[in-house]
Amino acid sequence: MLYWAAVFFVIALIAAIFGFGGLAGASAGIAQILFIVFLVLFVLSLIFKGPGRTTI
Repeated sequence: MLYWAAVFFVIALIAAIFGFGGLAGASAGIAQILFIVFLVLFVLSLIFKGPGRTTI
């Protein structure tokens, strides 16, 4: 998911450089949402898995 957030961020940067404001805004919004979802899932995985419970 972090990969897709980075992809949409790069699309937003390229669109902003070429002057496509609407596309840049939409791509940046999607990247922001994906990044927030990634952070929430990451924190939840840290909380519920917890330290010391490693699987081999």
